[in-house]
This record gives sequence, C-alpha cells and structure tokens, in this order.
Amino acid sequence: MASHAANLWVLLGLGLAGIFLMTKRLKKTIKADFGAFIQKLELLPPPQPAPPKAPHPLTGLNFAVSDVFDIEGYVTGFGHPDWLKTHEPSTRTSPVVLALVEGGATCIGKTVVDELAYSIHGENKHYSTPTNPAAPARISGGSSSGAAVAVAADFVDFSLGIDTLGGIRVPAAFCGVIGFRPSYGVISNTGIIPVSSSLDTVGLFAKDPSTLRRVGLVLLQLPFSVQRNPKQILLADDCFELLKIPKDRISQVVTNSTEKHFGRQVLKHENLEKYFSSKVPSLKEFYSQKINGDSKISSLTLLANVAQILQRYEFKRTHGEWINSEKPVLDSAISAQINETLDMTDKEIEICKLVRTEMRLAVNNLLKDDGILVIPTTAYPPPKLGSKEIFSDDYQNRSFSLLSIASISGCCQVTLPLGYHDKCPVSVSFIARHGGDRFLLDTVQTVYSSLQEHADTVAKSKLSPNAVKQEHSAEAVKEKGNQAYKDKQWQKAIGFYTEAIKLSDNNATYYSNRAAAYLELGSFLQAETDCTKAISLDKKNVKAYLRRGTAREMLGYYKEAIEGEFLHFMFQVFCIVIFICKPLHLLDQSEMKTKDYDCSCPVWICMLFENFVE
Repeated sequence: MASHAANLWVLLGLGLAGIFLMTKRLKKTIKADFGAFIQKLELLPPPQPAPPKAPHPLTGLNFAVSDVFDIEGYVTGFGHPDWLKTHEPSTRTSPVVLALVEGGATCIGKTVVDELAYSIHGENKHYSTPTNPAAPARISGGSSSGAAVAVAADFVDFSLGIDTLGGIRVPAAFCGVIGFRPSYGVISNTGIIPVSSSLDTVGLFAKDPSTLRRVGLVLLQLPFSVQRNPKQILLADDCFELLKIPKDRISQVVTNSTEKHFGRQVLKHENLEKYFSSKVPSLKEFYSQKINGDSKISSLTLLANVAQILQRYEFKRTHGEWINSEKPVLDSAISAQINETLDMTDKEIEICKLVRTEMRLAVNNLLKDDGILVIPTTAYPPPKLGSKEIFSDDYQNRSFSLLSIASISGCCQVTLPLGYHDKCPVSVSFIARHGGDRFLLDTVQTVYSSLQEHADTVAKSKLSPNAVKQEHSAEAVKEKGNQAYKDKQWQKAIGFYTEAIKLSDNNATYYSNRAAAYLELGSFLQAETDCTKAISLDKKNVKAYLRRGTAREMLGYYKEAIEGEFLHFMFQVFCIVIFICKPLHLLDQSEMKTKDYDCSCPVWICMLFENFVE
C-alpha cells in the first residue's frame, strides 16, 4: 500500500514538473502581450462634462496605436531601430489620436509594425513577430500587425493602424477581428509617417461592430443621418474564384444573411474583371506602356500592378534619401522591392493616377449610394510562420488583386471575421462607394450577428460544397412554390416543390408543402403519401400530421385518421398539461438533462410547446 502511494507521489511530481517545463517553454515562445506592443504609455481623456451634458462618446474604451502615429515626447519608430535612432521625439500628437483621447478613450501604448510599415506579412525580425492569437503557428499579417494582435488578444477595445495595400485588412482577416479602411482622404494623415501618400488611409481594428461604429463616427466626424438598408449587395463572383478555400464557405454565409435581413431580390452577382475592363480604359493604356507578355492578363492583375508600382514609387520618393544615407538592414524581400529599379516616366505615373481616378468613378457608379460590394479579403488563409509561400507569385498576385480594389479606388472597406476553416480564421469584406462610410458602418451593425450565426452553421455543416449549393437551390425553388401556392396556382406550386425534393429529398417541409397543394387539387392519396414521408423525416412536423388527417378523412380512412392524427395531437396536449402542472422539483432531473432542458428556468416548457405549435 505504501509502495503504491509512493508511486502515485512520483507520478504526480513528474506531472507537475512536466507542466512547469511546458509552461516555461510556452512563455519563451509567446510573450505575455503576444509581442503586440513596442512601448507602453498612457494618454488619459479629459474629465467628464457636468450634467446635463452627455458624457464623452468613447468613455470606458482603451486603445493602442501603430508605431507610425506621432505621440508628443516619443520617437515614432516606423518598425525599424535605425529609424528610431536617427529621429527626434515628436513635438506634437497626431490629431487622430488626440480626437480619440478627447472623445473619452485612453491610449495605452504603441504597437509593432512591419519594417517601415511596408509589407502585408507582419514579420519583423528587429522586434520579433507578434503572435497571432487566433492561430499561433501562423503569421498575423501586416503592416499593422501589433495593433490587430492587441485587439484579438483583448488587450484593448480597438486600435489604430495604417492601410496602404492591406495594412489593416490583412491582419484583421488573419487574426479574426474587424478591420475598417475608411474612404481615402476622409481622415487626416497629419502626424503619421507616410508610406504611399496617394494610398495611405488611417484604419481601425475592433472586436465588435458596436465599438467599430462608436469609434468610426468620432474619427469620421459624421453628422447624424437616418440609417439606410442596402438596395443591392453584389457578390463579385470572379473574386471568389481566387480563393484557396472552398468559396461556398464564405459566399453561402453572405447569401443566407442577406436573404434574412434584406430579401433575396437584393442579392446580385458581378464580374469585376469584365466591369473594370470596360469602365477603366486607362488600364489598357497602362498595360501597353508597362506590361509585356500575356495579352490576356486580367484587369484585376493590372490593378495589383498599378497599386504596387504607386506604393514603391511614392515610398522611394519620400524615404529614398534616408535609406541611401543610413543603409538600414532590411528584410531581403522588402529590400528587393524597395531597391528595385523603377524606370517610370512621368507619363506612366500619370497613367497610374488616371487609373485611380477612373477606378473611383467606376466603383461609385457600380454601387451608387445604396450598394455593397462583397469580396474575399484575402485569397489565402494565414500562411505558417517562416513560410516561403508569401513570396510566391501566386500568393502576391491573388492577394493584391483583391486588396487593390479599395486601395486604388479610395472606397471604404470593412473586413469581417466569419469563424474558422481548417483551424484558420476566415473573413469577408464589404465595400461601399467613396464617402459611403456611415452607410457601410450601419450595414455592418445590421448584419454582423447574423453573419456570425450563419458562419457557425456553415462551419459545422458536414455537407460538401456541392451539397450546400444544392440545399440553397432547393430553398430558392421552395420559395417559388410558396409564392405559387399563395397565388392559388396549385399545379405550378406542386411542380416547384417537386423540383425542390429532387434537389434535397430529406427535407420534411418540401413534402408537407406539396401535400398542401395536392389537398387543394383533391389529390388526397398523393397528399397522404407525402405527409407520411414528411413525418418519417420529422416526427415533430405537426402540419404534416394535420394534413395527413385531412387526406385520410377524405379517403375514408377514419380509423387511421383518428389513431394517427388525433392521438398524436392529444398526446402532445397531455404532455404539456402534465409537465406544466407537475411541480418542477418532482421532475426527473436526469431525464431533463438527457433532453438538454435547463431545469433552472422555464425554458423547458417552451421546448415542449415547440413540438406542438411548430
């Protein structure tokens, strides 16, 4: 006995030692702040105004800023220690940061950015790479990597970054948080180190749509307006073809949520490649001037090229002198891009700027005041840390083809998380016209919870993408049948319900609805058969029982009608009466638990009623 006890103590000791070693290793791998912060500080809001004045709009919120925003008394580091060494502390705080502090929020620190805020990967060898809380073995995305991580890890309520070619949208997508790139020029860039002056936009990360909207309205300084619902939601079909995960994993979620809130008629489809080819003629001129090779190069790929050239050209024009004099040690990939010779004539730069002007007009005309364009945020799930995948041509082309749409047009875009696929965060992006920022934020507020619900349902579904598509088609046909039934077109309704059954033959509602139409036509035998099938698929389908009772009565099967439908009806009434009258403390607790009823509240009563009234 003593020997057995001693062995147990030895095992317990080994177990604790193992836990200690694992914890120590984990702490070495993941910092306490996930490597998000480069510097902690505190900027406190002013005192609350005396009543009856309203409190500050951002009271109770805290935030962090990427290390490209000036804060008085601190050197803005720009993601590189050599920049930090060669620059003086800021003499004033960025107006954007001041507006948030004066609005009642507390700033608690500066966060890591990519080297010189240049790439979209989030890996910084000088300050270590922030750990992605949503997928620790994967990159967090850049350039505003630390700001996204700070929100994803719940260190702050929101954070600020800068988006040039995805600096907000990519880390938001990879870390599973909301990312907002406002319309170009609507928020001041004063007090922010520029990357590319014609593309840079102050951006925002938030964990929930309410915080996003609160902060967004303060930043944008928008007047009150009545909330409007979108009249068209455009799915960019060709953009979804760029995805490296099943496209239905995202498009199905958006479709279901749109139908729930705004109706099927709002949903439309668009091919952006064709649209931009016809509406942005300067792309052809850019192609003839600069691109050699495949004559079938897509307009989205051309947009990606224009965006990258503009970024490189403007970055070198702004920071080239410092790079040449200080010769900072840069990541090889960033160094290659920055130092690549750009033989750009003034005419070619003007063409790039013309593309930008035409793109804004094209997107504004496509969406008008009440349209939302839906695209994937990124084509790839977040790559693994240290992966070479991020440098491949395919990764670059697909990524920037999607990111360049808002960057070049200057339109506003929100990245929204949609759960996980293969343990990696999934997202979708909504784009509104330039200046449609409030409309976009209102739309996000309306549909966000529904998107999360449908994302959860689709993620848990074991159906193949093709099966999901068939289910969706079946629902669409059923709705047509319902409309025909309402219009008293019984035979037409039967045809639609039959088509729905062919697409999805395990849905009790389709059979029960077809039975209702058969009853109207006097086809009682067919109605009885359909109802029996519906009941075999769903024992709780009361409508099917009642319709079968009607069919059997008309066929003269009185005994079967009474035994089947009446007894089923009376049994459910009996169960409800017994359970309501029986004191809760006399209920069999184990039985309730097996039925997943909560014995601590009257919800179980509703669960029982559900069988009766459905």
